[in-house]
Amino acid sequence: MIRLALAALLSLWAGAALAEPWPELKLLSEHPVDGMYGGNLSGLAQCNGVLWTVSDRDDNLLYRLDTQATVWRAEGQPLMVPPVPDTGLPWGIRSRNWAASYVRGGELDYEGISCDAAGNRYLVSEAHAAVLQVPLDGAPNWLKIDPSMVRQARASGMLLHFNALFEGLAISPEGDRLWLAAERERRGLLMVKRQQTTWTCGQGCVLLSEAGTELQPQQMNKPRELSRDFADLTLFNGKLFTLERNAYRICRRNAQTAAVERCWSFAADALVDARRYSQPFGLAEALVIDADGAWIGVDNNGGTRADGEERPLVWRFAAPKGGWSAKR
Repeated sequence: MIRLALAALLSLWAGAALAEPWPELKLLSEHPVDGMYGGNLSGLAQCNGVLWTVSDRDDNLLYRLDTQATVWRAEGQPLMVPPVPDTGLPWGIRSRNWAASYVRGGELDYEGISCDAAGNRYLVSEAHAAVLQVPLDGAPNWLKIDPSMVRQARASGMLLHFNALFEGLAISPEGDRLWLAAERERRGLLMVKRQQTTWTCGQGCVLLSEAGTELQPQQMNKPRELSRDFADLTLFNGKLFTLERNAYRICRRNAQTAAVERCWSFAADALVDARRYSQPFGLAEALVIDADGAWIGVDNNGGTRADGEERPLVWRFAAPKGGWSAKR
């Protein structure tokens, strides 16, 4: 409770800071992605210099990105996925996920990917609130996460709605700490730590639980109030970076408290006329931060952009002036 109270106070302080205009990131390049069987690029990770991605429609494929040309090629790597453990989600949400998978495909609904320094990959299943580890050698396995994580999240108002569960994850380089981002209504951040073969909450899993709405950027054709959300999460130099889809921004956060330290917008270049979609909400789904910039993946949900582009996209933005650690 003390941690949540502190996080709430820091969030109020950060809210005042976010009322100020935040600097715009500069788009350097964009890359259509060919070869994703189900489309719907929903996560990105940079593992030892190689970019990997997942689709929320492909349960049995992990994609390696060939980035040699302007148009990137996704090369599918088969996954032998074991049965999913019971994570404590209620029957109502699980049954709706099961029914939706028959309509759209993707029963597991991968929404994020991360990797540790050894190159092991970690995929989060939104449908099951579970994390799949894909080792460099050996078969994939589901992490044994203490069920109290889901109970704590739901007690804090998260993971209550269908298709609004975990949307991103980040793993520490050592592979011993894992952060998860709850998408919306309420959005939030949680952390578990590895204790031998089990991942536990320690003093508590919930770092942040946040409700409310926010006005879309002025660059939108008709800005409107939408729920605050997280679309992805990544870790760089000991800091968490959240992709906030409907606000078209990236925020740097304290990894222990989830408090906002600094934010940057990418709305100016993402919302030029040629890059607009008919959907009235943000479509950025994936985030990687490195010293030189940010990779942002766009899930177009099968929609066509104003310039006719129909494929998923990855944008490359330059790092802000002074780098990602800059205070102002």
